[in-house]
Amino acid sequence: MKKPEVLIVGGGMITQVQILPSVYHLQRQGIVGDISVCALNCTPLRALSEDESLKQAFPVQSFKALPSLDSDPAVNQPELFKRAIAELPEHSIVIVAMPDQLHYMVIKEAIENNQHIMCVKPLVLKFNQAIEIEKEAFGKGLVIGVEYHKRLDDRALIARRQYREGLFGEFKMGHAELNEPYYYRHSNFQNWCTCENSDMFTYVGCHYIDQVHFITGLMPKSVSVYGIKDKYPNGKEGYLWTDGRVIWENGACLHVTDVMGYPDDGPGGNFQGLRMYCAGDNRSAMLVHNDQYRGLEYCYAVKDERNSNKYYSEPSPHYFKYIDLGDGGLTPVGYGYRSIEFIAKNICKCVGLDLQKRQQLIKKFDEQGVMATPANSSYNELVMEAGRLSILNDGKEVEIIYGENARVKLKN
Repeated sequence: MKKPEVLIVGGGMITQVQILPSVYHLQRQGIVGDISVCALNCTPLRALSEDESLKQAFPVQSFKALPSLDSDPAVNQPELFKRAIAELPEHSIVIVAMPDQLHYMVIKEAIENNQHIMCVKPLVLKFNQAIEIEKEAFGKGLVIGVEYHKRLDDRALIARRQYREGLFGEFKMGHAELNEPYYYRHSNFQNWCTCENSDMFTYVGCHYIDQVHFITGLMPKSVSVYGIKDKYPNGKEGYLWTDGRVIWENGACLHVTDVMGYPDDGPGGNFQGLRMYCAGDNRSAMLVHNDQYRGLEYCYAVKDERNSNKYYSEPSPHYFKYIDLGDGGLTPVGYGYRSIEFIAKNICKCVGLDLQKRQQLIKKFDEQGVMATPANSSYNELVMEAGRLSILNDGKEVEIIYGENARVKLKN
């Protein structure tokens, strides 16, 4: 049976550090076929093709660059992704790795051309768009997996099982942080993660909001987000310091701190973690994931310019790393890889099946709730809508209303 081809739309940081190496490894294992990467121009594609870590890990593999590597980097081709998707064989895999506000247009194009989809989180920024995508994709039997990679962290999966067995009681109060390094401000973030488009709560806060639901099954009820504007090197402004408060259906409260300001000289690549306090039968309980604690302390004699570029580092073995198993390349490990693999293998289960059987599998994925799908995770889009409405109104509380006419509104 022919292996599905893969088209990655977007050649930025997440493609470089997680998506492309994961797909290369899937190709090396015979799970997927040819790989293409499409970007606005050839500049990020050249960076991918020249990446020393990728060349060392996958010495005999390559991708088709769209536009070609020898094209003029000054010429942007914003419509090229449409042609690239249309030229794929039907039921290939389109991986959406674009800025948040551009996901919708790429997903719609993929559905129109009968392609399965893997999308970096969040799926889209509007709930109505998520519902529209869910219905259209299901009607065509197309799988959509949203790449909330923290779901494939063993810690989250262990906590999910034990919480749902009743071992922690009921979640009451908690705090989550995911703070990205300061140097991100010098990257392409300064061109899209600006006040009118997104904010740090939307960009990374969604990980831990999704994780609390993933563990507990609880639904978020209201959101308030306070944001502080700061300038990028190019002069554009972004909400680069945010503090959110999410109230859940049982009255529990989760504070979520997200900034683009973790010190570049800090020992880790970022700072992240989750702390949840719960109540049981005349006892309290606690769930703490010190995700920022790596358990590794390295002090180098020579800086590794490809990685931390620091003498002292606390690298994370959990999200994504390369290891040498002696097979002539390097093998990606961590939940960053497992998440890509999990979604790709779910899509591959549908290869060669008729419409009815594909739809049955999609319903099964929705019900299992491990892979995020439009049907089981669109509450995230309501949270994103509520967060944006709140941050643009100086942190006022925004209520989430579920039901047939689900929506958000400023709370009186």
